[in-house]
Amino acid sequence: MSNQVKIEPGHWVLIIFLLLALYASYLLIAPFIGPVVLAFVLSLLCFPVHQKIVRKLPDKPNLASTITCSLLVVVILVPATVVLMAIVQQSITFAKQSYQWVEDGKAEALLQQPFIKNGIERLNDFLPVGDFSIRDIINRLTEFASGFSKELLDLSTKVVGDVTGIIISFFLMLFVLFFLLRDHKKIIESLFWILPLARSQEEKLLTEANTVARSAVLGTFLTALAQGAAGGIGMAIVGMPGLFWGTIMVFASLIPLVGAALIWVPASLYLLLTGDWPWALFLTLWGAILVGSIDNFLRPILMQGTSNMSTLVLFLSLIGGLQLFGVIGLIYGPIIFALTHVLIKLYTIEFRDFLEKQDKS
Repeated sequence: MSNQVKIEPGHWVLIIFLLLALYASYLLIAPFIGPVVLAFVLSLLCFPVHQKIVRKLPDKPNLASTITCSLLVVVILVPATVVLMAIVQQSITFAKQSYQWVEDGKAEALLQQPFIKNGIERLNDFLPVGDFSIRDIINRLTEFASGFSKELLDLSTKVVGDVTGIIISFFLMLFVLFFLLRDHKKIIESLFWILPLARSQEEKLLTEANTVARSAVLGTFLTALAQGAAGGIGMAIVGMPGLFWGTIMVFASLIPLVGAALIWVPASLYLLLTGDWPWALFLTLWGAILVGSIDNFLRPILMQGTSNMSTLVLFLSLIGGLQLFGVIGLIYGPIIFALTHVLIKLYTIEFRDFLEKQDKS
C-alpha cells in the first residue's frame, strides 16, 4: 500500500527507548495511579458541567477549572466527612449493643425457641463432625460480638490514622483533575496526534471510554448509593441503626447476585424470630419491592452505555475488576472490556479482506 510507513532500523531503536521511557514513567506514577485514574473518570463526568462554566468564563480557563474542582469538593468531601463521622459513631454504638445483647442472655433466649432447637437437632443429624449445641453457638456469638467491637474500634483508629493519606490522595486527584479539565482539548489533540490510528478510530475509542466510564460510575455506584439509602431508611424505621446498616448495604449491593439482600434478609429473620413479625413483614416487603426494584430498574437505565456488552461480559468485568483492583475495579473492569471490544471491532474492519480470505480458505 502506498500509505504504508517504512520503518528504518534507527526507528526501532527510538521505539524501544520510547517504550522503556514510558514504562519508567509508569513506575513513577504507579503509587498514585488510583487518584490519577479517578481524576480521569471524574473529568469525563464533570466535563458537561465544566463546559457550562467555561461558557460563562471563556477567557479564564484557570478560574473555570478552579470553580469546577471547588464544586466537586463541596459535593463530595463535605458530605462524606459528616457521614463518615456519623457511621463511626453508630458502628461503635451498635457493636456495644450487640455485645450487651449476647451478655444479657437475649441471644440464648432466641436460640431456645422450639423452631430453632429442632433445626439445630436436625442439622446435627447431617453433620459429618461432632454435634454442636446452643451453648456452643452462644460462646461463638460472644466471641464474635467481642471481636466485632474490637475490629470496629481498630478500623475506626485505622481510618483516623489514614486521614492524612486520604487527604493527600484526594488533593492529588483534584490537582490532576484541574489540569485535565483546563487542558482537555490540548490533551485530546495530543493523544490523537500520537496514536497511529485514523481519526475516526481514535474518536470511537474516546467515545467508548467516555460512555462506559460514565455508565460504570452511574450504574454501579449511584445504584449502590440509592440501595443503601433506601435500605438504611427501612432499617431506621424498624428501629435499627439506619446509617450504619445503610452504609453496609452500599458495599453489599456491589456483590453480584446477592446484593443488599445479604443485609435485609437476615435482619427480617431476626425480627421474625424475636416476635416482631409486623416489622419483619414490613422490612421484607421494603427490601424486596423498594430496594430490589432499584437494582432491577435503575441499574439498566444508568448502564445503558454498556448495552453493546453482553450481560455475561459485563458481569465478568465487574467481578474481575473488583478482584484485581478492589472497589475502583468496578470502573476499571468495564472500561477495559469496552476498549477491548472496540479494538477487536477496529481490527475486524482494518483486516476484513484478510479475515474473509482466511475464512474461505
